[in-house]
Amino acid sequence: MNTAPLSQLQVFLAVACLRSFSGAARELGVSTPAVSQAVRQLEELLRVTLLIRTTRSVSLTDAGRRLLEGAGPALGQALATLTEVSAQPGETVGRVRLTVPRVAVPFVITPVLPTFRERHPRVEVEVAIEDRFVDIVAEGYDAGVRLSESIERDMVQVRLTDAFRFVVVGSPAYLARHGTPQRPEELLRHECLCFRLPSSGALYAWEFERGRRTWRVPVRGGVVTNDNQLRVTLAEQGLGLTYAFEPMVAEQLRTGRLQQVLEAYAPTVPGFFLYFPSRAQRSPALRLFVDTAKELVRQRFSV
Repeated sequence: MNTAPLSQLQVFLAVACLRSFSGAARELGVSTPAVSQAVRQLEELLRVTLLIRTTRSVSLTDAGRRLLEGAGPALGQALATLTEVSAQPGETVGRVRLTVPRVAVPFVITPVLPTFRERHPRVEVEVAIEDRFVDIVAEGYDAGVRLSESIERDMVQVRLTDAFRFVVVGSPAYLARHGTPQRPEELLRHECLCFRLPSSGALYAWEFERGRRTWRVPVRGGVVTNDNQLRVTLAEQGLGLTYAFEPMVAEQLRTGRLQQVLEAYAPTVPGFFLYFPSRAQRSPALRLFVDTAKELVRQRFSV
């Protein structure tokens, strides 16, 4: 069988990673019809369907997934190497694609990017902000940021922050009107600012621990949002209690705009980690980003 042309393979990988023909066209600097034609030619050459297209979405067939997982890292490394050999001695060029949950952005991304770009101006950084669990290999990311308990075991993990707690907070005005809960189950009688899980669509049950005992409380309230900062802002305005990781509300707690409740039940999580497949360690651009993130995040992350 003839070897699939690299240009068509590159187009397919762009579509597969972005799940978008128009997005791939913008990234590659070509027209959307040209992208569609290249994918169609590759499918005809391989005699398989690689992508399922609808008016609203693009998804991979099993053959497409296997081609993405098998050829994506190899072609990415080859293209990165071609770029690297054009660099001046001592200079690194390339691109780092990251997937990051929204809650980690002000602590892991915002402190790092300005310094990283200043130090390494020829390394492009693409950051996708999304709270769903992402298969970074299948979707073409170089690395991701998560709490360690939700990282696959076969990934390399690099600690970025110390462990921290999740806490329940409310405004002094709210607590004066509604009282202060003393046990986790008392939250069921309070107005709580809720979060809907992107993976299942269910409302998140707040988690607590004390000694060896744990609780999952299915709190409810009149406001549901997937934005952490909005929940904190609404809590400051007295609309209800919210559940947040402690560094995010440290300033509000220090100034008294928010007060912590149920402190004895606050659970501790290991902290944020940068994670990536072991083969990604060969990327000079990713190694530089990892080193910069370790340096700057640990300096600035404090409760």
